[in-house]
Amino acid sequence: MGCWLERDRVALCDQRQHGKTGNAEKMKISVIVPTLNESEHILPCIRSVKEQAPDVEIIVVDGGSTDGTRDLAMPWALVLSAERGRPVQLNAGARQASGEVLLFLHADCTLDPRALTAVREILNDGRILGGTFTLAFDTNLLRLRLLAFFTRLNFRILHYYGDQGIFVRRSAFEALGGFKDLPLMDDVDFLRRLHRTGAVGLINLPVTTSARRFLARGILRQQLLNTVLVGLYLLGFKAETLARWYK
Repeated sequence: MGCWLERDRVALCDQRQHGKTGNAEKMKISVIVPTLNESEHILPCIRSVKEQAPDVEIIVVDGGSTDGTRDLAMPWALVLSAERGRPVQLNAGARQASGEVLLFLHADCTLDPRALTAVREILNDGRILGGTFTLAFDTNLLRLRLLAFFTRLNFRILHYYGDQGIFVRRSAFEALGGFKDLPLMDDVDFLRRLHRTGAVGLINLPVTTSARRFLARGILRQQLLNTVLVGLYLLGFKAETLARWYK
């Protein structure tokens, strides 16, 4: 398994070299999952973490679910309540977390069985502040498999999405002030600021995400919408304006 190391330009990174910290196995990871009516997905999400590390800290931050999400999560995770809004929920989870590394995971996503080990290994390179994974969808449709394939490439703009999971050293997260309270593009904004701060890695293992938005809106239409909105945000359009267009 390889990783991509990115700062001003991208280079292939061998995880066995370059400034190891030597504490990979001891590095504590806290997994933070924001939820709002995710009863269908929350247990597979939690299970994908617990199966590779039964004692890992999982914090579910609920924004007011009415479908039993909280009750399903309680036996397996610390469940918090927060004001509705993904960045608010993520920041609330981060404040409660005790890990040196924070891994932010959407409730409709599952981790690869090797993901936590890979995070520890890539962060054993002391230059890397955080990063993302590649992407897969929970359907075998050709168009979505093609879309997921492009996340394996080393173009920065392809790795701004929270669906791919975001891991970051706690120290870097706090130095950046966490996620900004934006109605849209909170993940894009955070990863953009992280890129500006230092080296960011891409782990070549997939986070598998639900294809529900693509199937509901249409695969081509949803992807065009995502691409256009991110492009406009990077060009300087306000997140509030883009959120109104998205709705």
